[in-house]
Formats: sequence, structure tokens, C-alpha cells
Amino acid sequence: MAYRIYLADDEKNIRELLKNFLQSDGYEVRAFETGDLLLSAFEEEPADLVILDVMMPGRDGIECVKELSKHSAVPIILLTAKDGELDYVNGITLGGDDYITKPFRPTMLLMKVKALLRRSEMFAAKKEQGKVLKYVDLTYSEDEHSVFTDKTAVPLTKTEMRVLAFMMNEPQKTHTRDSLLDEIWGFSEDTETRAIDETIRRIRKKLSAAKSLVTIETVWGYGYKLNLSENSK
Repeated sequence: MAYRIYLADDEKNIRELLKNFLQSDGYEVRAFETGDLLLSAFEEEPADLVILDVMMPGRDGIECVKELSKHSAVPIILLTAKDGELDYVNGITLGGDDYITKPFRPTMLLMKVKALLRRSEMFAAKKEQGKVLKYVDLTYSEDEHSVFTDKTAVPLTKTEMRVLAFMMNEPQKTHTRDSLLDEIWGFSEDTETRAIDETIRRIRKKLSAAKSLVTIETVWGYGYKLNLSENSK
């Protein structure tokens, strides 16, 4: 059965180009002129992956990410303007999984689509019902799909939670940047992305706001590991 992809872009030529390109690779694709139309279709029949242009009439890509992330863990790719750094940060912070900057080659988008769908397959295969992980004052619950510090939920996005749970599974290990990209995003080490850097920054901020005794330490030249925060030492 083919994966179902929804994409929304108010530029007809881009919609048709991407739709035809993805369909030629075997995906089932529906293209929408606005984010509102995509959201309505998703409510009736969810997709396996969503591609959103940030700048659209009605609810833009950022608002759509926010709405989709309330009810679904669907992978989301954002299409941003060349100077859209703020768009990227906002979209990833709210729950988007990756971005691509216009103009771009359709082959680059296809690579990201394949990587995110592969990641979804990996997590579905590895899911262990009832799994609970603990590290210092943090608890990850697979059933509740939540991370708690004591009894307070840490408000993590789906990607942030995957990163933290992956690190909590081997809390003494230093994880390379490439291993995190491969495990969480499904990207190879040759893929250029800022997703991991921004995700780690947000997790640190949220753990600090929750007054957790845990932070993520940067091991310069190598990667990241869990450690005690400065306030707990």
C-alpha cells in the first residue's frame, strides 16, 4: 500500500510539480491550495506525511503545524523562504520535523520524505508498549507518550520526546550528532540539517523551565550526553 502524502502550497506550479514528482515515485499525493483545505482533508482521512508551505492565505504553514501536532504525530516538512530563519525556528519549535528552503530541487525533497517515512517505520517497529525509562528525576512513559519530572509533565514535541527518550535508554552514553540524526530523523551523516541543534536547544530550555536536575551536555567535537544540570551540582 502506497504512503499517503498531503501537500499545501498556494503556488499552483509548485503544487503540480511536487505532486507529479512524488506520484512518479509511487506515493499517493493530494495537493491543496490552502492549509485550511489540507486540515479539513486530514481530519477526514489522515496522511502518512504532510508538506506545508509556510506562507499561505488563511491558516499558514506555522498555524497548520500547530493544529496538526495537537492530534497527530504525522511527520511534517516545511517549505520556507530563502531568508525564512524565523519561519524555520517557529515551525520546528511547534512540531515540524524538517524544512527545505525555496528554491529547491525536487530530489532533495524526495530524500527528506523517504527519510522521515523511514523514521516512522523504525519507531513503529521498535515501539514497546508499557515501556518506562527513568533517569535522575525524569520518567518517560511509552503508554502516556510523556516525559515527567517528578509529577510535572515536560511539554515536549514528538521529536523532542523521541530524542530525550532515545538518550534516556542509554543515559551514560555520549551520542554522536550523526547517530542522533540517523536514529531520530533517518538522515545519513551527509545530510545537511540544523534540526538536531535546534531540538537539543529546546529540550534544554524545557528541562530547565521544569526545574529538572537533568540537562543535555555538549561533548565538543563528538556529540551529546545526559548529565546533571549546574543547579543540581
